[in-house]
Amino acid sequence: MTSYQHSIELLKKVATERGFLASANDIANYRRVWARDGVICGLAGLLDGDKTLVEAMKNTLLTLASHQHERGMIPSNVHFDGNVPSVSFGGLAGRVDTVAWFIIGVCQYVYKTKDQDFFEQLKPAMMKGFEIQQSWEYNDGDLMYVPRSGNWADEYPTQGFILYDQLLRIWALRCYLHFEKEETLEAKEKAITAKVIANYKKTEGSKNHYHPKAYSALKMTSYWVASLEPAGYQTQFDSFANSLSLLLKIGTTTDQKELVAYTENIRSTLNLQLMPAFWPVIKEGDPDWQWLTNNCKYEFRNYPYEFHNGGTWQMVNGFYGIGLVYADEIEKAKEVLAQIDTLNQKENWSFYENFNSKTGESNGVPFCAWSAAGSILLKQTLTANKLLI
Repeated sequence: MTSYQHSIELLKKVATERGFLASANDIANYRRVWARDGVICGLAGLLDGDKTLVEAMKNTLLTLASHQHERGMIPSNVHFDGNVPSVSFGGLAGRVDTVAWFIIGVCQYVYKTKDQDFFEQLKPAMMKGFEIQQSWEYNDGDLMYVPRSGNWADEYPTQGFILYDQLLRIWALRCYLHFEKEETLEAKEKAITAKVIANYKKTEGSKNHYHPKAYSALKMTSYWVASLEPAGYQTQFDSFANSLSLLLKIGTTTDQKELVAYTENIRSTLNLQLMPAFWPVIKEGDPDWQWLTNNCKYEFRNYPYEFHNGGTWQMVNGFYGIGLVYADEIEKAKEVLAQIDTLNQKENWSFYENFNSKTGESNGVPFCAWSAAGSILLKQTLTANKLLI
């Protein structure tokens, strides 16, 4: 079988009547319908078009919607013991990014299937999602405030106005507005986009800074920094966020070219020839080390070059490759796809969750569904079969 066929086969193994599971491996925490993992797998299924995968995406979205909190939060995951559901909205902190992924997923499903009735069916759930996102601004300042552990990087010490979450919200708004014009939401999308461009990268002559004192101390970068909080900036490079910035065409063409030059320089120097989740790594003795080592509910996994702390995730690199396609860097995107497939096929196509960026050793669970999804999404995007942006 080809790399693509192996990836599709794994997604079919985790496709259930209630939605996509996170892994085909029999590990309890991964045998659940996860919002983030499930939607990303569903996006891959939608681009492929296989009926089983498209149906699993629909079931994922219905499971999440039926267990939405009355306040609007979308579950982090839903576990079923027989027919008895157990719903989690997060571990040490609530998950903020699940709401955006849910809205993106519904709109992408409708975009690909033309099932407008499904949009109307889940419109109330999406609107409740937009309402809870608005409340997470707290000061009505357009940027959501995200707690530490509040998104996919749940054991990494970013917090505050995290860029990744702002960009996902922009994407969710754009997707919804493709189907239904709503002046308040249109204004919100423009406002958030403007705040991101003005605040997450030092630019000569830039105005309207959210935190003027912190911005004055911010150094010039070729990328959008990870987060802003009242105490200042967290200036790490966040691969997922910057990949989304390319996909959404945030900033100018110059911004995008500078970013690609920066990311490709990092990629070329690393053993796996792929992007790390965050960079540079946090090491013992660094100011953030205590926040990193204490930020885990059970065991510490974020050793230097592993997991979120500089580890290499095929899923994240799938989105990086998509960003390269949108930046017209097709050959570079093809290189990324080849490297993703190289990692996925290790140990007879074990699709590990992530890899140590320095040693190349595997980490996390095998048969991780979104590792396969990253490959499928990029492969389909390279054939000009694209998501709604």
